Amino acid sequence: MTLTDAQLDRYARHIVLKEIGGEGQKRLLAATVTLIGAGGIGSPALQYLAAAGIGRLRVIDDDRVSLDNLQRQILFGTGDVGRGKAEVAGEAVSRLNPDVRFEAVTARLDAGNAGALIGETDLVLDGSDNFATRLAVSDHCTRARIPLVSAAIGQFQAQIGTFRGWEQARPCYRCFVGDAFDAEDCDTCSELGVLGAMAGLAGSFAALEAVRQIAGFGQDAAGKLHIFDGLKPEMRTIRIVKDPACSGCGALPG
Repeated sequence: MTLTDAQLDRYARHIVLKEIGGEGQKRLLAATVTLIGAGGIGSPALQYLAAAGIGRLRVIDDDRVSLDNLQRQILFGTGDVGRGKAEVAGEAVSRLNPDVRFEAVTARLDAGNAGALIGETDLVLDGSDNFATRLAVSDHCTRARIPLVSAAIGQFQAQIGTFRGWEQARPCYRCFVGDAFDAEDCDTCSELGVLGAMAGLAGSFAALEAVRQIAGFGQDAAGKLHIFDGLKPEMRTIRIVKDPACSGCGALPG
């Protein structure tokens, strides 16, 4: 791949970074990233990934924009209420960067269809809002050996982690949360509330982790969970231990 003059100009601030350079930018342009959800986390993540020049962005989301989304889901405006989130996301990507090919998947992901919906991809970024979806995504990514960046928010807290659970010393997302969760176990933003700006922080951090994985720079963050407390405010990082009995990755060869 040869970068065009327009691409050299557009991505100049990446290219001058020695950790990315022209080769790293080419990897971004050649990559496919699948986002689970275009809501609070997906909104900023999608925009930064499109601006970064990810070659293909696939968004899986069957939801429609509602008025109470607008406090934190910055991809949408008042005029978008009632429209499909994936459709609006595609329009935003088209405005941001003509280099990016966009694919909207307007279906609800579950354990039975995760593989078919996610398809061929270099990385999955999960910003979904329930454990059933998150575990289905994690299990598929682990089996298919797809790096997973998982981000979550609640009230004044954000959590971001990168998982490659098929590797011998690396945990999967299920190692972190276990097997006991289903859709009924996840408290929703409508019940507990969430500071809107926390979605921006989590989505931007998740986009950074996705770019880091694809371009290949900095320290490897796989198996670490970054936790941001917006009340203090401060961030801490913990290392998740691989569970040898994990139903998602414990039986896989290293």
